Amino acid sequence: MIHDIANAKRIEKLDPVWNRLRGEAEDIARAEPGLGGFVYASVLAHASFEEALIHRLAQRLGGADLGADAIISSFSDAIAAEPEIGHAARADIIATFDRDPACHRYIDPLLYFKGWQALQSHRMAHRLWEMGRKDIAYYMQSRTSMISAIDIHPNARIGKGIMIDHGHDIVIGETCVMEDNVSLMQGVTLGGTGKEAGDRHPKIRQGVLIGAGAKILGNIEIGRCSRVAACSVVLHDVPPNTTVAGVPAKVVGKAGCAEPARAMNHQVDEEAEGRSPL
Repeated sequence: MIHDIANAKRIEKLDPVWNRLRGEAEDIARAEPGLGGFVYASVLAHASFEEALIHRLAQRLGGADLGADAIISSFSDAIAAEPEIGHAARADIIATFDRDPACHRYIDPLLYFKGWQALQSHRMAHRLWEMGRKDIAYYMQSRTSMISAIDIHPNARIGKGIMIDHGHDIVIGETCVMEDNVSLMQGVTLGGTGKEAGDRHPKIRQGVLIGAGAKILGNIEIGRCSRVAACSVVLHDVPPNTTVAGVPAKVVGKAGCAEPARAMNHQVDEEAEGRSPL
């Protein structure tokens, strides 16, 4: 008993996210006994966050073509090659909890939020792609897209602290780069403009907020801590700390705060920006 308490305190100190997830899993099992088996298989049966992450993704992605055991094996190889995947997944949980008012516990993204799950599947696929295992990476992209309606090319480079709200109908192209602490809503496309080859997708810098339905097309840069308003079509570079809106998108003012991705404020105060309201 003393050993168990000491071990629990060590885990809490070294990995507070994993410790909190386990506590929340135990709460669910007590409150909803019918979900006990699901919660045990997803969280409580595992010795680490990384192990639970791999098994939860495999539960979601496994199917007739490729079983969960084969996915676990491939994702274990990815984690072994890039331990940073686990750190990024933790940062994404914290970002989702911090920015999404519908997320009430750390465990919610792991168990239920397909946007978070699709992003972690991409992290695994990206590492496999870089290891030269392109077919399994493509399979993971295809399978993730099928079950989540989120299509992220395995070569896209995505930072940590990412929040995908209402994860649905999202496309992120092959040469896209997304830096840390970005938030994006449903219906976002980070795509190309045609049949051009090479580096052809957007570069989203740190702290950017992308509104629902926004389309950002071509090898353009969305500057640090900028905002893209809902349903905008962005075809040109956006300066840092700026808000753009419209079809095609134009600058409509400042970003309104130091870190739009964290503030999650989609409102544009036109009078404060020196214009008359429409």
